[in-house]
Amino acid sequence: MITIGMNYKVLPDKGENFERMFNNVLHGMQGTTGHSKSSLYRDVNDPYIYLIVSEWSSEAAFEDFVQSERFKSVVDWGKENILADRPVHTVYR
Repeated sequence: MITIGMNYKVLPDKGENFERMFNNVLHGMQGTTGHSKSSLYRDVNDPYIYLIVSEWSSEAAFEDFVQSERFKSVVDWGKENILADRPVHTVYR
């Protein structure tokens, strides 16, 4: 089991859209091989900073998901409409 931290900075006034998309993606991930659970957190000192904490059976399972068309389409949408900066992913072992 590994935990992935995905750090995002969203554009002003886009937090609600980001949260809605997270819930849509989370719903769509049900049954994704290797995914256990994911949770979304917002920085109490900066409302534009979010952290997604995601548990996976292995790093390979997470990498397979990141390479999927489903993930790529969400990333493309986020880059164009929501994100203020490039996301940073951290693997916690």
